[in-house]
Amino acid sequence: MTGSIFDKLISGEIPCHKVYEDERNLAFLDNKPHAKGHTIVIPKKKGVTIFDYDWETLNRLIFAVKKTMEILQDKLNPDGFNVGWNHSTAAGQVVPHLHIHVMPRYNGDGGGSMHSIISNPGELSIEEVAQLLE
Repeated sequence: MTGSIFDKLISGEIPCHKVYEDERNLAFLDNKPHAKGHTIVIPKKKGVTIFDYDWETLNRLIFAVKKTMEILQDKLNPDGFNVGWNHSTAAGQVVPHLHIHVMPRYNGDGGGSMHSIISNPGELSIEEVAQLLE
């Protein structure tokens, strides 16, 4: 067996619970879910971070995320979603293949918003950061 776990899922070498699939993307239930219906959406094309993909691949990936959310909404009827990815190891990326987490949210589930991920604005003022981005 060679390749990452996602390569093995794409090839069918390792089974998964598919939520959605098209010619370019695969969505499957996370094996260690943080919410009922926690789903991972991956491009079938290899790449570690968003910077490794062209715009067409990324557009199709977002289409697959939307289709996945529609399926989850229809079947599980969540009250909301958190959607995002961990970009690089500093942000918590474990599998070296871009993957988007779709987490259905339910009222009273005890989870937080995206703002609960980190609270460390750094030493620079917002104006100083803005100047760096000019």
